[in-house]
Order: sequence, then structure tokens, then C-alpha cells
Amino acid sequence: MQAIYSSDLLSAKRTNLEKTSKPILFLTLTLVLFTISSLYYYSLLGQSIQYEPSPPPPSSSHNIIIEQINSVNKAKECDIFRGEWIPSPNAPYYTNDTCWAIHEHQNCMKFGRPDTEFMRWRWKPKDCDLPIFNPAQFLEIVRGKSLAFVGDSVGRNQMQSLMCLLNRVTYAVDTSPTTDDKSKRWSYPTHNFTLANFWSPYLVKAQEADPRGPTLTGLFNLYLDEPDSNWTTQIENFDYVIVSTGHWFFRPTMYYENNNLKGCHYCLQKNITDLTMYYGYRMAFRTTFRAINSLQNFKGMIFLRTFAPSHFENGEWNKGGNCIRTRPFRSNETRLAGVNLELYMTQLEEFWAAEREGMKRGLKFRLLDITEAILLRPDGHPSKYGHMPGENVVMYNDCVHWCLPGPVDSWNDFLLNMLKMEGWRSASARLPQI
Repeated sequence: MQAIYSSDLLSAKRTNLEKTSKPILFLTLTLVLFTISSLYYYSLLGQSIQYEPSPPPPSSSHNIIIEQINSVNKAKECDIFRGEWIPSPNAPYYTNDTCWAIHEHQNCMKFGRPDTEFMRWRWKPKDCDLPIFNPAQFLEIVRGKSLAFVGDSVGRNQMQSLMCLLNRVTYAVDTSPTTDDKSKRWSYPTHNFTLANFWSPYLVKAQEADPRGPTLTGLFNLYLDEPDSNWTTQIENFDYVIVSTGHWFFRPTMYYENNNLKGCHYCLQKNITDLTMYYGYRMAFRTTFRAINSLQNFKGMIFLRTFAPSHFENGEWNKGGNCIRTRPFRSNETRLAGVNLELYMTQLEEFWAAEREGMKRGLKFRLLDITEAILLRPDGHPSKYGHMPGENVVMYNDCVHWCLPGPVDSWNDFLLNMLKMEGWRSASARLPQI
């Protein structure tokens, strides 16, 4: 040991130090000060400092979580609901031959639609990307959970799309308690997942008063302050509930509140105030959200799937109107306006009010905002290819529902992306804050 500290060696060290550049000395001093400060900081926290070998690099699973959280942070800056439709050469991901869940009036290829390009587009948000639906990933997220669609046939249209997408990797078992085809319940035994739809075209209590009515589509009594028990008695134990409705409100309706006739929409009856469809639409959503917020045992997540515009051109649905376009619009070729805008904004206003109330109970409200994207898809409707040629149907040219496969599949791209975001937020909250 004495040899190590010999005068010759000390002299040599002194000479070397004199040759060391000032920047290196400055860097060395900085590192020393940083180390001392760090040790002092941890000592204040009461953490014991042990001198051990450097820890191994983070595990791959930890890296994956960090990458996912970074993706979430980046996604916060991106509105997935604003963008354009771009070609998707690998689509469709199922066909009418591979999926049994497609209803006849959305089975456009079965009834001879000649073009196929309407199936080969995907939604591209402006500032990020929206992954194509991954059925295996979706099933892992919803393992042991349940999802309910509440609303009309367009909501059921989305459920059938979801079933077709899931059909690629697993199977469903019909567990419906009744034979009513409008309300169905399905079980996915491989993942203990339950999927259901509850038929409620007005969301509130409704009774048909006249099968023909002023427009030959029926006249309905709506009890705007009474939610429809067909769904309120069913959803309390569901983990996710997707609420939607729209086009039924165009029909003639009588509006009741407190069991008293308050007015109507296009009832064409003397001495009854026409309150317009917008009044009934607003009150129906207000009653719906209040009912959800008042369910004592409901702990699930509520999605509002926003209004899906129809695309009748050259006439109304019963006056020769049709939808024969074969390509999507670009975002600068059309805009949300008129009735579509009014219904959309009505939904948002009632949704935001309900969200504020729901937060007091810890409920989560989420907006599945498909309106702009689907406004750009006049090419995706069945038109005359939702039935046999010459068949006597109420809506001969259907520009309300959507072909399957077709644009409605993108709604489930949105849904999966939102569920992933929820999972990543939860993972982020559980990580140590540093």
C-alpha cells in the first residue's frame, strides 16, 4: 500500500491534473455535486441508500407499458373523430358468406349490389392513425365483462358488425331469454363475455296510437318523462352501455309529460301545438341520462353513439329519394348542417349535462362521435340492395341503415380504440409517480 502512495506516483498525478482541461474539471465537479444532492434528497425521504451493482434494464413488459402510456399521451393531442376516408386494400375483414349475423336488409352483396369499393375504405384521423379492429385484442379487454346496445335498428346494425368482426376468432351462443328478435343476448364462452341489444327506438316509453298515421308510418305516443323499462330493468349489471337513437323521431308523435298531452310532432291535429321533433329528441335523451344516473347499482361506462345522418338525394325516403353514390365525400365536399346539425348538437348538450351529474357518482360518460365520419359515407347504404327486387317493403331505397361489411365497421374501430385508452389510463394511474 505504501508503494501506491509513493512520492513519484503523487508527482505524476499532479502533472496529469495540471494537463486536464478546464471543461473536464467542470464536468467532474458538476457530477460530484449532482451525486451529493441526490443522496441528500433521498436521505430526506427516509430511504436508505445501499451501494449495490447497477440494476438490470427494465423488463420488456415494463417497456411495453411505458410505450402504451406514451401512446396515450400522444393520443390526447389527436381527435380520432376528425379526418378523412382513405383506401383500405386489405378490407373487408369478413363477408356476407363468412358472417351469419348480418340481417337481410343490410346484406347488400346477397341482393346483388354490383360495386364493392364501398367496403374498401378506412377512417384516417387528421393527426394520428386509427388501427383496424383487432378481435383478439377486443376480447381480451372485455374478458369477463358485458356490453349492451340500447336504441334502434342502427344501433343493432353496429352490434351485428361487432359480431361479424368477433366471428373471425371465436363463436357466440344465443342466450336470449325471449324469442324477440329485436332484443337479443349473446354469450362468448371463450372469454366469458356477454353482448346484448335492447330494442328501444325512442329510449322512452312509447305506444303506437295509429298504425298508419299521417305519413303511413304510424303515429306514436311518447311519454317523454318515462324511460323505457325494456332497457332500464336490464342494464344495471352491464359494464358498458352504448346508447343511440335518431331516425324514429322523424315520425309523427304525440308528446306526453306527467301523463298529460303537451304537444306533438307533425300530428296534423287541430288545437295541438307542434313542438317539433327537436323537443321530443332533447327530452328523450334528458330522461334517458337521468335514468342511468339514478340507477343505484349501475357502475358501468356509458357511451353515447352520436347521430348517424341518412343520405337521401333527389327526394325524401317516400318520394323517390335514393343513395347511389359509390365513393365517400372528402371533408371539404359536405358539412354538417340543418336537421343533422340540430340533432347532433341536441345530443351533445344533453350528454354534457348528464356527464357532469354522473361524475358526482363516479360514473364515466364517453362520446362515440361517429357523426362527421359517417356523414362522409353516402356510398355505404343498402339503397335497393337490402331486399329482393320488386319486394314490397316500407323503405324501398334504404339510405338509413348500412351495408355489412361497410362503413359501420369503423364504429367498432372507434370503440376498441376508446376501450384501449381507458385501459392505458388505468395502467398509468397505477404506476409509481416519478
